[in-house]
Amino acid sequence: MGTEIENIGTVDEYDVVVVGGGAAGLSAALTLGRALRSVLVIDAGEPRNAPAAGVHGFLSRDGINPKELLELGRAEAIQYGVDIVSGIVVGARSTAGPANGSEPTFEVDLADGRTVRARRLLVTTGLVDILPDVQGLRGRWGKDVLHCPYCHGWEVRNKAIGILGSGPMALHQALLFRQWSSNITLFLNDVVEPTEEQWEQLAARSITVVDGKVQALQVTDDALAGVILASGTTIPVEAVVTAPRLEARSAVLESLGVPTVEHPMGVGSHVEVNPMGGATSVPGVYAAGNVTDLMGQVMASAAAGVMSGAAINADLIMEETNRAVEDARKSAVSR
Repeated sequence: MGTEIENIGTVDEYDVVVVGGGAAGLSAALTLGRALRSVLVIDAGEPRNAPAAGVHGFLSRDGINPKELLELGRAEAIQYGVDIVSGIVVGARSTAGPANGSEPTFEVDLADGRTVRARRLLVTTGLVDILPDVQGLRGRWGKDVLHCPYCHGWEVRNKAIGILGSGPMALHQALLFRQWSSNITLFLNDVVEPTEEQWEQLAARSITVVDGKVQALQVTDDALAGVILASGTTIPVEAVVTAPRLEARSAVLESLGVPTVEHPMGVGSHVEVNPMGGATSVPGVYAAGNVTDLMGQVMASAAAGVMSGAAINADLIMEETNRAVEDARKSAVSR
């Protein structure tokens, strides 16, 4: 049996160390635990969806509190022998590799001075939402300041919804959320400039457009009540939608020489991996979840974790098979 442990030794060694204990990391750990691998999950305890009341679109768990989902996932992984420890990984390094004729091995350093060794690394550290600079926006994030209609559209259906312009995605969001409400207001925020075709689309869908910079949100009795413009005008709304910049939490990967790149849709930065299992450009290092897929929902991240777990196990099997063949050849020569 695995365990949720408070301490690991100065140096311990596992088949796989998973950095990040969200849906992707725990799904990978579960898969690897069922494959009889020794696995350590190191979790900083900073889930991106912590402010949200529920996870949606996750079959059989729709509406579950994000914290409860992770607790269930931890318990399932632990019963297959996975160890889980709280900690912040500050860097990792390769200690062997194909360049010097041996298979990949790694050391992972934690902020408190602990070090753990691994034959393979999986990084599932997720991303950070960089919100527009509007007073009060961060405090309502995940409550009545939203970004995804498939995550939160049902909860704000038929309400007055404001779309806060932060870039070209605002027009797309306005048309999307029109499916959930007929009361949509697009705030251009001195950022968005619709084309003639887009103006026509907005008018055809009866979407109100408000010019001028947005200064703050109006909150009354712990509920969003309106959008305050720099001019002083307040427009009543019950929910605000915006498109944050999505930045991969990539420090661990960058310490190993895995770069981040701009997403082709211009929404932020991510890590490019092999889509069939999450292998990065560095042998033995894998990544899964939102660090690679900026717009993936929780279920997509969980599925990516399963795929990465299977790919890592296959990688280790080939290493072990090659070693067994080499040993068998040496034994045959010595006879």
